[in-house]
Amino acid sequence: MKQIEKHASFSGWQYVYEHNATTLNCSMKFAVYMPPCEPSEKLPVLYWLSGLTCSEQNFISKSGFQAYAAQHKVIVVAPDTSPRGEQIADADQYDLGQGAGFYINATQMPWQSHYQMYDYIVLELPKLIYQHFPTNGKKSIFGHSMGGHGALIIGLRESAQYQSVSAFAPIVAPSQVPWGQKAFSAYLGQNQQQWKQYDASELMTSDHLPILIDQGLADPFLKEQLKPELLGIDVNYHEGYDHSYYFIASFIEKHIAFHAQYLK
Repeated sequence: MKQIEKHASFSGWQYVYEHNATTLNCSMKFAVYMPPCEPSEKLPVLYWLSGLTCSEQNFISKSGFQAYAAQHKVIVVAPDTSPRGEQIADADQYDLGQGAGFYINATQMPWQSHYQMYDYIVLELPKLIYQHFPTNGKKSIFGHSMGGHGALIIGLRESAQYQSVSAFAPIVAPSQVPWGQKAFSAYLGQNQQQWKQYDASELMTSDHLPILIDQGLADPFLKEQLKPELLGIDVNYHEGYDHSYYFIASFIEKHIAFHAQYLK
């Protein structure tokens, strides 16, 4: 694990690391915000999953989350959205290939060799964080758009591992919308029964973890790609807000406070 960035932020430190990811068979970057704390303190971890075309940089430079992570003493981890590199399968399209991992384990070639993002987020990355940072073992997860989809499916499938889940403008029913259908067809093949294991609208149960969802009503993807009403739970709608990081920055304080109450 190699440190490639370090920035002082709200009396804590914003780091970016690079490491060889065995689940993805490539080098990966991830960001870690370490809030100010005593040397002996053990802290909870909040995982952020970004959306299409993003890397670990978008969230740490645009959302302003560091002030609230420092206030609540939460370690925040933000991985990249897919495997990267010249040897990694890609497509000349923003919604497939590098930058569009969809947080699933691909079963189809050429994607299968590297696109095992579900296992990377659920298994490999938390183990690495636990080994190198002062964590108390508690963790929650949140994300935006494709990352909101990732946070929801992980929170619903791995509920014993997480305390809470939240999302900004998530893709809640990928099996029913163009973004998800395109990605799932490529990564998982045409058996739509297999798609259901990565579809939050299919995974939702009455005894789910605490969930918070915010959605802008001026989001251009709302009706065709996101369809939050298909999740079957309460969604907080906001007039005038779109799909951008202006929206995320406006409500990030609420989301971190939401998770902090369950991570204590």
